[in-house]
Amino acid sequence: MTPRLTLATAQRVLRQVLADHRSVAMILVVPLVLIGLLAWILPGELLFDRIGPALLGIFPMVVMFLVTSITMLRERTSGTLERLLSTPVGKGDILGGYAVALGALAVVQALLATGFAVWVCGLDVAGPGWLLVVVAVATALVGTATGLFTSAFARTEFQAVQFMPAVVLPQFLLCGLIVAREDLPPVLEALSAVLPLSYAVDGMAAVARLADPVPEALGDVGVLLGFCAASLVLGALTLRRRTP
Repeated sequence: MTPRLTLATAQRVLRQVLADHRSVAMILVVPLVLIGLLAWILPGELLFDRIGPALLGIFPMVVMFLVTSITMLRERTSGTLERLLSTPVGKGDILGGYAVALGALAVVQALLATGFAVWVCGLDVAGPGWLLVVVAVATALVGTATGLFTSAFARTEFQAVQFMPAVVLPQFLLCGLIVAREDLPPVLEALSAVLPLSYAVDGMAAVARLADPVPEALGDVGVLLGFCAASLVLGALTLRRRTP
């Protein structure tokens, strides 16, 4: 993995994503619309204050998973990935470049979504707002890394989209948003402990309820970054030049 090649890859991916206005809207606008809609329809500020922080962790993962898996699939089906791998650019440079480029977009997404939720929708949290951004960025990076990994198993964009309910929906059900994790059956509680979205929701919940959530929230961020690193390693092992 060469820093120069990784940054060059990141610049190319960033230009490619920014040129697609629909992808930009998916990353930056859709989370704001969904947060605003939920703040509008949820009965009472207390309910939104309870669910809102968790949603700031869920939306980045879902959006970045979709954008990344489809973008990487296009790289393979168009032959771009095959041409890149015939140059000195390695798998680590490609995956690192994707992580850097989409990570930068994730930072912008997290800033916009957090600012919109707090200042426009009136989300009230006990901890510092910047920590919401940190957890959201870490969750978005997990979505990016997971999308890079799962895209290797899809042959069409439709199949890439189909992976979302298989990968994200079980985590949504077990992350503690609907039913507290400690109230789940023992098997499901154990399963939730190895799913990254559980730690995103835990980190957001800590910021929402604790005046000093830094130790707990940063511990969850560390776990999320561990999931991200593991997914990138698996992505490098499964990265193929083209779709069969």
